[in-house]
This record gives sequence, C-alpha cells and structure tokens, in this order.
Amino acid sequence: MNGVAEKGSLRGRIAVVAGATRGAGRGIATALGEAGATVICTGRSSTRADAPTRSDYDRRETIEETAELVTGLGGKGVAIAVDHLEPAQVAALAERIRDDHGRIDVLVNDIWGAEVLKGAPPQWNTPIWKLDLQKGLRILRLGIETHLVTSHYLLPLLVAQPGGLLVEVTDGTADYNAQHYRISVFYDLVKQSVNRLAFSQGHELEPHGATAVAITPGWLRSEMMLENFGVTEANWREALTERGGGRHQAPPDFALSESPRYVGRAVAALATDPGRGSWNQKSVSSGELARHYGFTDIDGSRPDIWRYTAEVREGGKVADLSDYR
Repeated sequence: MNGVAEKGSLRGRIAVVAGATRGAGRGIATALGEAGATVICTGRSSTRADAPTRSDYDRRETIEETAELVTGLGGKGVAIAVDHLEPAQVAALAERIRDDHGRIDVLVNDIWGAEVLKGAPPQWNTPIWKLDLQKGLRILRLGIETHLVTSHYLLPLLVAQPGGLLVEVTDGTADYNAQHYRISVFYDLVKQSVNRLAFSQGHELEPHGATAVAITPGWLRSEMMLENFGVTEANWREALTERGGGRHQAPPDFALSESPRYVGRAVAALATDPGRGSWNQKSVSSGELARHYGFTDIDGSRPDIWRYTAEVREGGKVADLSDYR
C-alpha cells in the first residue's frame, strides 16, 4: 500500500461510522470515502432543524459536513441524525439501512461525546469520591452504553454475509491501559471497556466470518485539540514554538501528533485486507497498523507516539522524536 488504500478499493462497500461528526469519526469516514465506500455518517450534530438532539459539545461541525467531505473524496456520504443513546432511533437507523442497502460491510463505533465532561488536565487524577457522580455516570453512558446499543441493532446487518468488519475506537491499547491509570476512574473504565468490547464481540462474530478490532489513534489533532493550541491543520507545528499563535504552547511530543485521517486510513487498510481476520479481537494503534500496511498520514509521515511512549518515555531508550514520525 502506498500512502492510502487504493482508490476505489472499497467501491460498493457499505460503511457506517457512528459518531462521524468530528475528530476520529470524521477522519475515518473521509478515509473510507477516499477508498470509494458508501459511508453512512451518524451523530447528533446536524443541520436539520428537526434533528433529534444536540451534541453535548454544541459545536459547529455537523454530520452533513462530514458526508460532503466523503463524497468530495470519491465516496458517497450519507448523513443520518441519530442519538445512539436512544434505542428507538438506532433501531430506525437499522431498518433504513436494511431497506436501502441490505447489509453493512464496515461498522465503526466511534461514539464518545464526553471530552468536556472528563475535564482539562488540572482536573485529572481526581479520586472518585471527589468527582461529580452524575457527570461520571454520563461518561459511562456516552462511552459504553452507546456502543452496546449500536452493536445490538446494527450487527445483524454486519453478519448478513461473511467478511464484515467491526471497529471499536478507543484511547490506548488494551496492553497499555492494563498497566496505566487513565485520567479518572470513569474515563479509565470506558476506554478499557471499549477494548474489551472488541474482544468479546470478536468472539461472537468469528463464527459468522466477521472481524472485530479495537483501534486507538495517537495524539489526535482533532478540531478541539487544534483550537486548544490556537492553530489549524495547516500550521499545527506552530503550537510547538513560543512564537506560535496558540493560547498554549504544546509539549515537545506534540510533534508526533496525527491528523484524524491517519486512524481513518488504518480502518480503510483493514477493510481492504482479505486477511483481516488475523486481527480479530486485537487491540492496536494507528501507528502499529501503519507499520504493517504501509499507509501514511496526510503529510506522508508515519507518527507513532504509542511506540515512542513505550520505548523512550517509559523504556529508557535514547532516541529523537523524528525517529517516530
């Protein structure tokens, strides 16, 4: 593979990206579009006046924008407003897909929505008895319950024929999270639970010829992250300099950050691989899949901050940041 999945390699495939409004979800949807897939983009942020609910973020990005990007890159983008905490709405989504397409080839569970609830770094590492319980329980609902509801209603369409791919998007691999406390009890529980969902669902999908994989991006240059540093995707490196235009200067390892398209290309690589079953029940990073499949980020590099963390930051190896990009 040279940089990206071959153009048109997913033509005719039906993909659903649940949580496609922004961040990794938008990156995955657009990368599947690069490969020619029909991508159904779901989420709560919609231009529709009758959209079922608004996102907890109440930001400007919408699923319609994501669908337009998918189409512009060579796929076919379809925007459907859905609140994945509402079983009736997800059941209706399943019926619509069954009527329009008859199946799902790739299902991506990227639903999150708790970035604000988890708090900024000064609030991290706060013990559970000092946290707001209702906010914590909502993190669990947004990060786990949504995935369960989505799988319940949509996986029957994935196993309609052999070869389906389920991707659970998380933060941190199962191995890393098993050894590291992540931000708070609630956040920690969600992100490791999503890894386990890929394992358990992979067990159930395997007899049907389908594959489940948990994928974590590295340091993701999401819309919210770029805004935090006062930069754009075009000039993100300025966040590393004192004279950059950002409100905050980024730490040095932001040099190993990745665009949302990178994890998207990881999903596209899996979707185009006839041997993807070898990854069933695995928990992997975008950087690991890039090394295996040979795709790159939009700038032609292969950032791998998880490998850098293991080998340099925690492993004691002496190396330059550029060795991991």
